[in-house]
Amino acid sequence: MSISMGAKTSIILRLKLEKELVSFGKIASIISEAGGDIIAIDVIQEGKTFTIRDITVNITDYGLGDRLVSIVKEISGVHVINVSDRTFLMHLGGKIETVPKMPIKNRDDLSRVYTPEVARVCKAIQEKSSRAHSLTIKRNTVAVVSDGSAVLGLGNIGPEAAMPVMEGKAMLFKQLAGVDAFPICLATQDTEEIIRIVKALAPTFGGINLEDIASPKCFEIEQRLSQELDIPVFHDDQHGTAVVALAGLINAVKLVGKDLADCKVVVCGIGAAGIACTKMLLAAGVRDVIGVDREGAIVATRRYENSFWNWYAAHTNPRRLEGSLSEVIKGADIFIGVSGPGVLKVEDIQSMAPDPIVFAMANPVPEIAPDQAEPYVRVMATGRSDYPNQINNVLCFPGIFRGALDCRASKITEEMKLAAAQAIASVVSDEELSEQYIIPSVFNSRVVEKVREAVIEAAYQSGVARRDRRSTQKEMAKGIAAKENAFSFSM
Repeated sequence: MSISMGAKTSIILRLKLEKELVSFGKIASIISEAGGDIIAIDVIQEGKTFTIRDITVNITDYGLGDRLVSIVKEISGVHVINVSDRTFLMHLGGKIETVPKMPIKNRDDLSRVYTPEVARVCKAIQEKSSRAHSLTIKRNTVAVVSDGSAVLGLGNIGPEAAMPVMEGKAMLFKQLAGVDAFPICLATQDTEEIIRIVKALAPTFGGINLEDIASPKCFEIEQRLSQELDIPVFHDDQHGTAVVALAGLINAVKLVGKDLADCKVVVCGIGAAGIACTKMLLAAGVRDVIGVDREGAIVATRRYENSFWNWYAAHTNPRRLEGSLSEVIKGADIFIGVSGPGVLKVEDIQSMAPDPIVFAMANPVPEIAPDQAEPYVRVMATGRSDYPNQINNVLCFPGIFRGALDCRASKITEEMKLAAAQAIASVVSDEELSEQYIIPSVFNSRVVEKVREAVIEAAYQSGVARRDRRSTQKEMAKGIAAKENAFSFSM
């Protein structure tokens, strides 16, 4: 069963209508009959014999826009002047910009922000490099790094094509958590070169968010950078998904009256996200996790070319179950899908334990259509925004980095990720918890602050926070991380 993409975008048709030959009512009727939904009409110019109008039309699939333009062009008395896609219009010239925090009004200002007075600040940092956290953008800036090798569901589309995604990520960092993020899209897909470049860029940034880098090289890149840099490195495609999925599961099992540690969990799709989800489950105390990929269940009795699968086999599937997804899912309490569309069947859900929990997170089309699964599941979650219980990384990365930057953490630990998952889950109160609401909205203002507080506490407990606790607590009380006195050197 196919799933509609929903009203993902809209187009603006600028039309010149010859009044003697065609009426606007006819145009509106034709657009509606073709499947378009007119949401706005603007008169641009009105003449005696013609009118020019902008007609904004919601479209439910991307091919519909082309069909509508073709249909309208065939109408006598209609001239198509221009067609604009509102999504593309939002991206014209990029979506982010750099702005100064203070104006430069005179020579005195100029001398302080630049030469000659800036030399005093440079020397202060030279004497003590940690002062860069107070006296430069480093303390509140994250690099969003991609090589364009695994962008969304589009695959290896390259660094230029990855830029709109990374810009969007930077926007979310700023709007949700006040973090200044900048997209860094690299014209290389070589593991060693990526590591060298990011290490060379690191002095400018307080954290590194790796994004849309293909598996398995993403594992080595993150691991090496985490070991060799003294700032947090976080691959969001792995750990962001894992943190938010665990948050949803914490509430889902509470709802159905099960203990997560006792659940049988099947993870379908053992790539970056699947391995990260599994590691989070193991860290949360789950003992019975079975991973399934195209070849079937991953089991310790076999050897794999992928070294990460060999690690996976050694740490999961304690009963050494073999076979396809349909075979190993029997009796499972939880299904986690990070694979592809249509791999989960109704019959598979029917073979699961009572009150099954299904997280079908493949995007844009999940492993099973929610309307197919709904009669047979107790709790359903997807990666889509047009269904309840969206497992969205946006719930995770802004708060995690906000907390890590504020306490000046040297890395992001498993304890910090677990704390983030529990914090996200806690935003949904027991009174609010239901089958349709196990995870908060990305627009819930409490999420970032809850995650931030939990991550900071876990960082101190883990011993990776490098800022004295009193300074961090004072900043948290103010609620605005960027208000540190830039001239205080007590670090």
